[in-house]
Amino acid sequence: MTTIAFVDCFSGVSGDMMLGALIDAGVPVEVLQEPLGKLPIHGLSLQAQRTERLGITATHVKVTGERSAVLHNYLSIRSIIEEAPLPPRARTRALGIFQRLAEAEARVHGTDITHVRLHEVGSADTIVDVVGTALGLEHLGIDKVYASPVATGMGMMRTDHGVYPIPGPAVLELLKGAPLYSRGIPYELVTPTGAAILAETAERFGELPMMHVRATGYGAGTRELEIPNVLRIMVGEPAEDEDLFGPVPAVLLEANIDDMNPELYEFAIERLLEAGAQDAWVTPVVMKRGRPAAMLSILTGPGEEHAVRDALFAETTTIGMRRRTIEKWTLPREIMTVELTGGSVAVKVARGRDGTVVGLAPEYADCARVARETSRPLKDVYAEAQSAARERLGDPGSV
Repeated sequence: MTTIAFVDCFSGVSGDMMLGALIDAGVPVEVLQEPLGKLPIHGLSLQAQRTERLGITATHVKVTGERSAVLHNYLSIRSIIEEAPLPPRARTRALGIFQRLAEAEARVHGTDITHVRLHEVGSADTIVDVVGTALGLEHLGIDKVYASPVATGMGMMRTDHGVYPIPGPAVLELLKGAPLYSRGIPYELVTPTGAAILAETAERFGELPMMHVRATGYGAGTRELEIPNVLRIMVGEPAEDEDLFGPVPAVLLEANIDDMNPELYEFAIERLLEAGAQDAWVTPVVMKRGRPAAMLSILTGPGEEHAVRDALFAETTTIGMRRRTIEKWTLPREIMTVELTGGSVAVKVARGRDGTVVGLAPEYADCARVARETSRPLKDVYAEAQSAARERLGDPGSV
């Protein structure tokens, strides 16, 4: 039976929080220490301690080891992982996480992954967090990972490059397409390592899937916050005879509008999406006395409708709306980035119930930008992005 894990990022995510949560969920420290001890890192030590964050008992991980300049180079880190005595799936996951880290840092700093300096994410503790997480997922037999929307924090933070905004540029690159929110906490809640782990392993971001939970783990962050600073992971199996991706509850808001300048709908929909709407669309309708009008429909999640409702009243001329609770089904999807001549393009990958790829949708705005900058036809850029995504997925066929 498939084993799944749901990562609950209500207080952000970092590499040590992820590793701590896996240990708390049942991964013995001894299982990690033996393979990690064979990594060529002088003075490597992994300690897991029980602690408490606002009444929740959690596991806090502390890693020590020599921070060598050679570890700042992506190719050196890749070589270390390739040569390490790791299970094949754990090695693949660890390599994928570091590749995503290097690609994100390279895009942020305008270079390529062979020359990018990883700085903070090239330290010994980051390598242990990544490799340890891959080993932990393997020990628990986790086949698929899903994650909640990610709380990022807000404000400014100090890095090796200087003072950066929160979330950091690399985090935004890594979690492009994932649902993010600040939670109003003025600290960095998501590290690049945590973001890379989610980007590589999470097949879908959203609500808790229907599952039978057999283990729960809490990984403690370092800082004390106004909320429990922990990452929660739930491990179990999909609920039998249930669709893993539905039915999921949703809220449909609608308003019939017959007195609004049509030019305003584009901006109104933009504001609705910024307020938290999952989707919004306009349908032509005919109202009383044969009057032509438009029905504005907005899809949002339960508990997220208040900000959307306020945006609806602020940006349109309607003085009323209606609300319906509905159910929806969604295919699991992920966002990957491919590099083309002229720039990078995000591609949405949709998968069927058995995990096979059933759809590849390059991001229009990215394709249009590359087409403009290279004077190429948009359809050619779109096709190249699909082809690059298929190649990266190891699928030479058509979708």
